[in-house]
Amino acid sequence: MAGLDSMVFGGCKTDCNNQKLRGKCTGFDCCQTTVPSSGIQRLNVTLESTTNNMNTCKHAFVAETRWLESNETDPSNDVQYLEYVPVALEWTIPNSTSIINLTEAHRRNMSVDYTSYGAAFYFCFSGYGGNPYLNMGCQGINQCEVNRCPNSSPICESLKGGAYRCTPQKKRKSPLKIPIIVISSSFGVLFLLLVIWWLYKVIKKRNKVKLKQKFFKRNGGLLLQQQLSSNENNVQKAKLFNSKELENATDRFNENRILGKGGQGTVYKGMLIDGRIVAIKKCNTVDEGNLEQFINEIIILSQINHRNVVKLLGCCLETEVPLLVYEFIPNGTLFQYLHEENEDFSLLTWDMRLRIVTEIAGALSYLHSAASLPIYHRDIKSSNILLDDKYKAKVADFGTSRSVAIDQTHVTTLVYGTFGYLDPEYFQTSQFTEKSDVYSFGVVLIELLTGEKPVSSTRLAESRNLSTYFVHSLKENRLFDILDTQVCKVCNKDEVMAIANLAKRCLHLNGKK
Repeated sequence: MAGLDSMVFGGCKTDCNNQKLRGKCTGFDCCQTTVPSSGIQRLNVTLESTTNNMNTCKHAFVAETRWLESNETDPSNDVQYLEYVPVALEWTIPNSTSIINLTEAHRRNMSVDYTSYGAAFYFCFSGYGGNPYLNMGCQGINQCEVNRCPNSSPICESLKGGAYRCTPQKKRKSPLKIPIIVISSSFGVLFLLLVIWWLYKVIKKRNKVKLKQKFFKRNGGLLLQQQLSSNENNVQKAKLFNSKELENATDRFNENRILGKGGQGTVYKGMLIDGRIVAIKKCNTVDEGNLEQFINEIIILSQINHRNVVKLLGCCLETEVPLLVYEFIPNGTLFQYLHEENEDFSLLTWDMRLRIVTEIAGALSYLHSAASLPIYHRDIKSSNILLDDKYKAKVADFGTSRSVAIDQTHVTTLVYGTFGYLDPEYFQTSQFTEKSDVYSFGVVLIELLTGEKPVSSTRLAESRNLSTYFVHSLKENRLFDILDTQVCKVCNKDEVMAIANLAKRCLHLNGKK
């Protein structure tokens, strides 16, 4: 036996004398020798006989020393008669001159180990493949080529050190999907804006309804409902207008629509949706005093049905200040024709003046005696007498009016009225009677007779009050000196005197007379 490359030779000799020995090889019928555990690159076994008789040589084998020794001690085993023996060979490749040490091996992604017999061998790190003994050395393995990702994450991504990662497949967007996404996003934003706009409208409408309800309560709506439902008042139901309708009728209460302003409010000209022309009175304030007057005016006018009294069409309580809707009287007030420069001043002839005062007297008679409950106007004056398209008189402005029981003779209140028309007896006692309206009517009579204002700073101090001035002139027989030019043209002086005496009776300081 010899190791050719390392030139190591070894051998043994046996004597075949037909002795049947078992167990340990003693040189008879067997021969054994040791083989170096490392460094051998080739092993040759040659069997030769000194007697040229090879028939007795049967077998040759290589085995581990430990195995052989364990079988030699066992007398039941005779290795030369075994059909097979276990052979364990460890092999390695001679060191490459390019691999100098362990550090260099690591640099080339490989490691070194030794067999149980001390033979060194090299191998690639995990995740690397190839032959460490060749110049290419160990190369990284694409784990994605040898491993398969699941269907849920089909994309394999190689990582450093031979690791890999499976990720979901990214869907490739087609050119058609981009405009679809843009359009869908635009519709989404538009839809969101529409929803926001709709919510804004709903909230705004809800808040507007709540505000209208608040105004309705504040403007005496509950009080009006209570009065209308009371059995004590024979009240015709007036129409309740909504705020939108009256805003449209007056062009949002445009200043160009103003007909006049008074102590209680501003009157606008408006046109309803059915084409009717109306006058809409808008209160100045919402304090408790004006509120009661406003509700009282509705109650009073709802009971009145007379051709010489302005007709109430309805009201609106859901605005910031209360609104009253009247029939429109086109030709202004009696005060304007008497005391303001007007080209139509000549229209107020004596006959027309007689007709106007007769219509006013008829309206007052109705209020005091014919209405279901007696009504005291409490503010009769020429500016509250309106003239329609035929110059017929219409008594207006019932804001301070009071209805009284049939058996009631007067109303005790704070003093209301207009200076110059105010009944002195009422002023002193605070007790308003139907005769107080008659006194104010007498002042309107002498306005028509004289064409003078009830109070004037142009007259002498003792004559600034028209009532006093008129009574004194009548006593001194100077009536025709103070009459209006249109009245002076009258031929029937007795008729003028009769009206003057009637006015004097109305102005008596004692109401009962």
